[in-house]
Amino acid sequence: MSDLVLRNDAGGVATLVLNRPEKRNAINRELFRALRGHVVALQSDSSVRLVVIRGEGDHFCAGHGLGEKPHADALGWLRKEVHTLELLSKLRQPVIAAVRGTCFTGGLELALAADFIICDETARFADTHGKWGLVPGWGMSQRLPRRVGSARAIEMMVTCRPVTGVDAERAGLANLCVVDGALDAALADYAEAILAISPHSNAENKRLVYDTDGMRLAQGIDHEVMRNAGFDRDAATRRASFPGAAVGGGQEAG
Repeated sequence: MSDLVLRNDAGGVATLVLNRPEKRNAINRELFRALRGHVVALQSDSSVRLVVIRGEGDHFCAGHGLGEKPHADALGWLRKEVHTLELLSKLRQPVIAAVRGTCFTGGLELALAADFIICDETARFADTHGKWGLVPGWGMSQRLPRRVGSARAIEMMVTCRPVTGVDAERAGLANLCVVDGALDAALADYAEAILAISPHSNAENKRLVYDTDGMRLAQGIDHEVMRNAGFDRDAATRRASFPGAAVGGGQEAG
């Protein structure tokens, strides 16, 4: 793997670090290829139960590097980029984007492909496609409205104004904003909570939510029942450790 994206594993958590701090971790094709390689590897790595994406240094990601020449097959490469973010969003493991500093445009699209975002007060989120006469191609027009609502998403897209970490939390863009210096502690807290939960349940809950996005309520409930993956194999052991706890419906996994 290229050292433009570093992978650090510890205690069931794989942390992917965008490693171009001198460019505020702006994305170029080589970095994107490295990111794709790591995401593909994580698809089959059962030892990893949580994935964290962050940037080296003081910034998450300044977006796509505008100085790079267009790919000879621009549409083909765009499809590969979009597919990479789809692979990231469909990982069985929960994915957290941990944001400090700049999280602009392509960087924001990368963060939005995670299941949720936590940030600190240094964070600044913006979609600046319009500033450069561009339109999104990595999912901004779809994922941003689903996070913050259509009106707020359009406001961000047509003004290109940055949103602070505090305001991102208020808008639902970020799940949590902490004071500067507290991001690592917040990540550790989330990791402790997630790793205590059944990885089977986490993966299937995530799948059900994404698979039924846009369905009518009745259709979604039918999907939940008919395509239910059942209980984890250790469900009985987990229940036994909490005597008297109520458990909802479902079938034991085969």
